[in-house]
Amino acid sequence: MNKFKRFCSFFLTSVLLPSAIFVASLSQTADAQRIKDLADIQGVRSNQLVGYGLVVGLPGTGESSPFTEQSFKTMLSNFGITMPANLKPKIKNVAAVAVHAELPAFAKPGQKIDVTVSSMGSAQSLRGGTLLQTILMGIDGNAYAVAQGSVVVSGLGAEGLDGSRIVINTPTVGRIANGASVEREIKSPFMTGDHITLNLRDSDFTTAKRMADTINDFVAGTARAVDGTSVKVTAPRDAADRVSFLSMIENLEFEPDSPAAKVIVNSRTGTIVIGAEVRLLAAAITHGGITVTINESQEVSQPDAFADGETVVTQNSIVDVSQDDSRMFVFNPGVSLDTLVRAINEVGAAPGDVMAILEALEQAGALRGELIII
Repeated sequence: MNKFKRFCSFFLTSVLLPSAIFVASLSQTADAQRIKDLADIQGVRSNQLVGYGLVVGLPGTGESSPFTEQSFKTMLSNFGITMPANLKPKIKNVAAVAVHAELPAFAKPGQKIDVTVSSMGSAQSLRGGTLLQTILMGIDGNAYAVAQGSVVVSGLGAEGLDGSRIVINTPTVGRIANGASVEREIKSPFMTGDHITLNLRDSDFTTAKRMADTINDFVAGTARAVDGTSVKVTAPRDAADRVSFLSMIENLEFEPDSPAAKVIVNSRTGTIVIGAEVRLLAAAITHGGITVTINESQEVSQPDAFADGETVVTQNSIVDVSQDDSRMFVFNPGVSLDTLVRAINEVGAAPGDVMAILEALEQAGALRGELIII
């Protein structure tokens, strides 16, 4: 038992599973959180922009391909320079690139946004290159920003004469901070209608109702939950009043409902994430050469006669581990999955063993929670 207590102390301060990561939600109740941290305003979102351009000035790490040559000739023709049709320029300091960016909500003309530049052909590196003027378009085909500037690349590559090469990070992708100027504003539906809709990032009917109740406590009769995701709130029509109203609403705090019981298993990395609401029913599992017996009991803790305090009920987990030929896991109903995994890990079980046991529990119907394998 002393050995198990020492192990529990180690469990709380280190990684549980060898060559794996185990994460468990120990808190049974969630802390109060702001509405702005749990929900988004419908219609207030960013928009994706994309464009095609040329990066020039590369130190011989560019490419010489048909579409690069065509783009190069087109660029020269825009400046009044016409190249003979039979002349094929051999350019190694130019690369054809795709440029993409996120246009934030309410972005105004003249503001700057970051852009990412990615090679589209066989260029070896974009380090040292400069992106020429590139139009960034939205999904509707309209131009919303113009990008240009020096490309910053964190990766690098080197190649020897014998064909050996080394690549660090990704030298064919770079970034230009504040590299694009916004040219057109995207109209937002924020100011239209008599309502604004708050959409939860994680759908939950109880959380949606609690959020609506919190808003109604602040301004009576203004909010109603539409479904498990959306809460519709009556808002002022005046722009300044609507902004002020939303500023107060988004900072209201309430306690969201605890998430559904889930066990997430990443079979590639050995990561296991167990929710706090996961419970086990009575079952017995034969696996390997390990015998684990788990018993849960409740104890009543009372304060002294003249001391301040309350009588509380505490959980007491008694875990007995032995290794013999019986190879049987035995546990009572209501045991948390956290207790089982700690017991398995104490005897040095591999992550694959834990995953196999979880799958067996789920198939037997003894796992009260959703098992998700990614």
